Amino acid sequence: MTLNVALAGAGAFGIKHLDGIKNIPDVKVVSVVGRELAKTQEVADKYGIPHVATDLAESLKIKEVDAVILCTPTQLHAAQALACLDAGKHVQVEIPLCDRLADGEQVVQRQKETGLVAMCGHTRRFNPSHQWVRRKIVAGEFHIQQMDVQTYFFRRTNTNALGQPRSWTDHLLWHHAAHTVDLFAYQTMSPIVKANAIQGPIHPTLGIAMDMSIQLKAANGAICTLSLSFNNDGPLGTFFRYIGDSGTYIARYDDLVQSHSKGPETPVDVSGVDVSMNGIELQDREFFAAIRERREPNASVAQVLPCYQVLHQLEQQLAAD
Repeated sequence: MTLNVALAGAGAFGIKHLDGIKNIPDVKVVSVVGRELAKTQEVADKYGIPHVATDLAESLKIKEVDAVILCTPTQLHAAQALACLDAGKHVQVEIPLCDRLADGEQVVQRQKETGLVAMCGHTRRFNPSHQWVRRKIVAGEFHIQQMDVQTYFFRRTNTNALGQPRSWTDHLLWHHAAHTVDLFAYQTMSPIVKANAIQGPIHPTLGIAMDMSIQLKAANGAICTLSLSFNNDGPLGTFFRYIGDSGTYIARYDDLVQSHSKGPETPVDVSGVDVSMNGIELQDREFFAAIRERREPNASVAQVLPCYQVLHQLEQQLAAD
């Protein structure tokens, strides 16, 4: 059976999903939604998508649409996820699920009421590098003592990953920190029991902090130190150092190396971990598999909600400082 999918948000991340879906059998993107009709039509023409809209509601009315992937601005995620569930469509919403905890809680509740698949794009759960570490943890061969994470970008203007102007403002806490907060609890297999954050000056135009530092502690004693910046002039991206009881590993997206006190880093072959080296594709494969198998997906909205509870706590703490 072919799954018919609508994709909302034809920007940088929407394109990544379209490229990933091309490699997944029996899945067809039948509708794409974008803010600007002409640009969205260009994407539709390139990927052979028959329907184009500027309003998600139009795509949700298409009876044949089984599922929706939301790659829209953060501020729309929760409301649009609810709209998809209310329309009887399975939904995968890109990270973050929400930028207000109450909205995320509402999505989780609606998923329970409808029984539909609702998943959030916490891609680090699916990157082969992190999957490899996870398997060692599950096997009892590696225990995290500390995760040291750097999330660095150079975005002093409101631009996306392609350097194009954004219609919305990104956020270090509710977007980029969400990746690490969730991954830390997921990899340690232990809930976060302590969290602390400090932030730098608020940008006069963007209205957000451009630098932030977060400390986390899991119930099993593992700790995490996360540094985030929009001011960093390279190298860009997120770098995860896993410091454990039997080794130290550094993950750079889909690459993994073992670090040594003496000698150079040793590359770890993660090419056989999964069917693809593309974390976004693997994320989408899990979404579609959960729909077909009528089960809860990895990174379901219920599974990732504790991450947003921590972010909410940190936001309250920062507001009080």
